[in-house]
Amino acid sequence: MKKWVIVVGVGIFVAVGGTWLFWGQRAADVVDKKESSPPAARATADELRYPDGAPQLAMIKAESFSASTIPVTDSLSGRLAYDEDVTARVSVSFSGRIVALKASPGDIVRAGQPLAEIDSPDFGAAYADLNKARADEERKKMAFQRAEELLPGEAIALKDWEAARADRDQARAETARAELRLKNLNPHNFSVNGQRIVLASPVSGVVTERTATPALEVNPSLPVPLFVVTNPKRLWLMIDLPEKLLGRIKVGAKVEVESDAYPAERFAARVVQLGQIVDTNTRRVTVRALVDNQNQKLLPEMFVRAQVLQDSGLGVRVPNSAIVNQGIYAYVYVQTGPGVFVRRKVALLSQGGDASVVGVGLKGGELIVTTGVLLLDAELTARTSDKP
Repeated sequence: MKKWVIVVGVGIFVAVGGTWLFWGQRAADVVDKKESSPPAARATADELRYPDGAPQLAMIKAESFSASTIPVTDSLSGRLAYDEDVTARVSVSFSGRIVALKASPGDIVRAGQPLAEIDSPDFGAAYADLNKARADEERKKMAFQRAEELLPGEAIALKDWEAARADRDQARAETARAELRLKNLNPHNFSVNGQRIVLASPVSGVVTERTATPALEVNPSLPVPLFVVTNPKRLWLMIDLPEKLLGRIKVGAKVEVESDAYPAERFAARVVQLGQIVDTNTRRVTVRALVDNQNQKLLPEMFVRAQVLQDSGLGVRVPNSAIVNQGIYAYVYVQTGPGVFVRRKVALLSQGGDASVVGVGLKGGELIVTTGVLLLDAELTARTSDKP
């Protein structure tokens, strides 16, 4: 009898203790869950609200974006090139050998500043021919003057006077030929001392390329220039424009340029010329724009992306990370207050590699969620699906 009472007492004790432990653990789990992940209260179907201190807020970042001009086209491929209006490719029109280099790549030079000194036998021979022609002209000029003095007194025959005149005219022609040859050898009026020529820069700018080396033999048939001098603050942008968009582009239109080298920056350009032919293979037209490169960040031969802008109309450029696509529709999350986020349907005017332009659905200056968008979208979708 005592054993039976003891067994029953132990069983009751175990049952009561187990029940207490079960409900105590359930209560603790509920408290922990509430403290670790406070839910977002939803005021409408597209709105999420978080209380102050909610852990989700630490993973959400919103930024403000101002309105800008709407692009006419999506991002187009483009290539930067020298502005040929402020670029000089310095070559030679004579044979010779470089004896001294006066400028290196990257040097800033002024117009007329020496780039190299060249020893040229061609110049030596040309100067010798010119001096010889001038001396011969002077001698024959004096002979003709004597003949003119003797002719009235019939001291010489008429044919001798005519021969002297012909010799003088021939000597003049030879002098002119020697001068023209020397001018053709030196069309840029480089400084010459004997047969040594000082090769000078015809424009002010920066030496961007130099193929000249010490003791290099030079001649007019060299395939590349010895020096390239340009103004790096001005570049040409060559845009590959699809044929169907040609009618929408006008000279003077503004262009926005993006480069992978500077993903967070936009550079300004302006259309200065439309192509006159269509590439038969790509069906594209080359549009030339002038780039303002005052900070000299962009370099010739860079590949970039370009968007031609409209004359009027505004849109908001937002990072692609801020956009959520659901089927054929695009959405962004706008922070309307502390801890308050609203999903908003938008219309995209263009899509680039890093950012897109929203034409309808946003205003400039609104706070757009750029980090944590997927978190907001997942929670809003989950709460919508849980709705009875």
